[in-house]
Amino acid sequence: MTAGFAQEMSSDTFPMSNLIPNPIHYSCDDSLIYEFKEKKVCLYGKAHVEYEDIVLDAGCICIDFGQSKLIAKGIIDSSGKYVQHPILKDKEREVKTDSLWYYFETKKGFIYNIHSEEAGGYLHGEKIKQLNDSIYLVKRGAFTTCELEHPHYSICFDKARVERNHHILTGTIWLEVEDIPTPLALPFGYFPNQKKRSSGFLIPSYGESANRGFFLENGGYYFGISDYIDLALRGDIYSRGSWAAKIYSNYKKRYKFEGSLNLNYAINVFGEKFTSQYQRHKDVFIRWQHQQDPRARPRSRFSANVQAGSSNYTTFNPSSANDYLSSNYSSSIAYSTQLSSAFNLAITANHSQNKQTHQFAITLPDLLLTSSRWYPFRNPQKPSLRFKWLEKINTSYMFQAKNSLETLDTLLFSSFSPNNFNYGIKHHIPFYLPLNLFRVITWNTSCSFTEKWYFRTIRKRYDNQLDSILTDTLREFKPVHEIALNSNFSTQFFTFILYKKGPIQAIRHVFTPNIGFSWRPDYTTSIWRYYRYFVPPSSTQAIPYSIFTNPIFGAPPSGKAALITFNFNNNLEMKVKSKNDTITGTKKITLVDYFNINFSYNLAADSLRWSTVNMSGRTAIVKGLDIRYTAQFDPYAVDSLGKNLNTLEWTANRRLLRKNSSNVILSLNYSINQSTFIKNKKAQDTTFYIPTWSLTISYTFQYTENLLVGITKPYQRIQTLSITGDFKPTRNWRMSFMTGYDFINKGLSYTSINIHRDLHCWEIIFNWIPTGFRKSYNFTLRVKSPILQDLKITKKTDFRDYY
Repeated sequence: MTAGFAQEMSSDTFPMSNLIPNPIHYSCDDSLIYEFKEKKVCLYGKAHVEYEDIVLDAGCICIDFGQSKLIAKGIIDSSGKYVQHPILKDKEREVKTDSLWYYFETKKGFIYNIHSEEAGGYLHGEKIKQLNDSIYLVKRGAFTTCELEHPHYSICFDKARVERNHHILTGTIWLEVEDIPTPLALPFGYFPNQKKRSSGFLIPSYGESANRGFFLENGGYYFGISDYIDLALRGDIYSRGSWAAKIYSNYKKRYKFEGSLNLNYAINVFGEKFTSQYQRHKDVFIRWQHQQDPRARPRSRFSANVQAGSSNYTTFNPSSANDYLSSNYSSSIAYSTQLSSAFNLAITANHSQNKQTHQFAITLPDLLLTSSRWYPFRNPQKPSLRFKWLEKINTSYMFQAKNSLETLDTLLFSSFSPNNFNYGIKHHIPFYLPLNLFRVITWNTSCSFTEKWYFRTIRKRYDNQLDSILTDTLREFKPVHEIALNSNFSTQFFTFILYKKGPIQAIRHVFTPNIGFSWRPDYTTSIWRYYRYFVPPSSTQAIPYSIFTNPIFGAPPSGKAALITFNFNNNLEMKVKSKNDTITGTKKITLVDYFNINFSYNLAADSLRWSTVNMSGRTAIVKGLDIRYTAQFDPYAVDSLGKNLNTLEWTANRRLLRKNSSNVILSLNYSINQSTFIKNKKAQDTTFYIPTWSLTISYTFQYTENLLVGITKPYQRIQTLSITGDFKPTRNWRMSFMTGYDFINKGLSYTSINIHRDLHCWEIIFNWIPTGFRKSYNFTLRVKSPILQDLKITKKTDFRDYY
């Protein structure tokens, strides 16, 4: 046979033994030799054999049909190297060997120098005896997660029994690193060998803490419940009384939903009992995330993102840097559905919590029913020609029911009573009329009716015996009706300045005025019955007070309002020449994103008709530099106590406005990396590895000025600098850090240094927090594969040891 010849012949075309029940298909590239007397076929050069679901490739394959036997081995090339090793494939695995023997009738065989993927790792063996399709014995072998034929490390054994899709059971095992035996040994080894989920124990890590004593951490049991959900129960225990219990679960159903649930409960004990330094903290934390696949139910959606727990949990328990630095917990559970083409329903539950102030707020539930816009005067079949503006009138409907509670997290369970919740119902029907005048003025008019349902009111009275004012809460249904009218005129003015010479080509100023009118009645009058009058003992003048205390949708405002509102917004842009833009040759630079001035005049007020003048602006001329400014000015003069007089500031002090407060925030964010200083990025040489790095510098300066009478600290400053960096000098080394400095408090902010070294199948992780409450370090040398995650060396200090 010449090189390149290939032949395929089924078993019924050759006089074979009846011991081989099914056809064999074979081919080769070099030569094929038939031996009719011995009933043999020998294939040379990239020999290929297929039998049932088994595929075999080798340099040389001999099939003995008389003895129902197959022998495969490699060949020696011209340089004397052993090549074309036998590779055996079936539905589940691929085995590379030096040579093999296989008997078709008994399905037994011998394999020499095996390299096979098993149990999520790689099995090596000097001699293997296959008992059947699923069980074989290994003599002088090793198990590793390193995919190299000569692995960096291996768990060695003298003998083993491998049951496919079940387990690998070995005799005495020991660890070898770079072919050097270590004293780490066990009397036997057990490796699960299942592709489906299985349950088992989770080995804890052990050690000693200076503060908490000897410990076992993260031990427990894993339940492989099904292909859709799992469960892990873990726990920590310390010899000085601290302990923790943890529940982890992940679930997923393809094209339906997926999510995870974490529950943690911890008892942290510090100091010796019966001493002044003794502290015992009880912490709990829950984290639940759920996402629905949009394809599951296109008309409805359910999602959850829950983070809630005790305020000290991230302080005294291991957590990520982001969780530790964040001052708030927040949660949201939402369900929305489209009831029909006209109505949508949304039900949400929300939670917010501040770790510093311990303020806790929960809304359970918040139900919102909204309708789409409806045009009552629009008839597509008979459009109006005379009163076309009527067709623009539109309306909608909103129904909202809300129930909330505000308390301290330390008092949450004692406050969790229906009497402490704040609840109510609101109906809202607005009417809109949008119009365009002369094609340049937008005129929007709206009239809205709102009805609120509250279920308790208050009544104030004077108690002569106690000599104090008492407030009684009355359980009664009280509807609230509110009406409002709003009308706004808006347009835009453009100013262009063109330059024929120089780098600046044009400057554009956009001025957007908005003048509006809003009206509401005076809800303190007796016709509405939303306010009662109380006469203090030391006075004869009745004082009105609202019969609602902190209602969830707000109380009807006091005083009639007929406001003329003024709002003026400005935007300034510049167009300059640019060589980078090859199409227009110019680029746009925003000089002022916005500069806004707003104030109002109340026609219905008997005094102090002008409101305060509010100014705000933002500019970001330089990339990464952001400047924000807000200020409040008062047009009226004040007395020595800081109370406004019905005298304009111009009349009293010959100035138009008096500054009340101002706030300036300057933030600079500057990021650079290895590509920042490379002009021709397309010409970079990719033959060699180019080190990568990035550096981000953030600077924040905030100046707050509060000039109201009685303020003890009218001027406050905040000045911080933060730096984060990442450096990867080689493919296997990576370093990162984060730090910062507070110029006002004169101290470093949260600082951490992280180093990672990829050692192919191993890795080194080093984390160091040099200062602060979480001062600690952690050095870990471990196997990267999760199936041998407990094969590691760890040296660390716990931040709680410094507490």
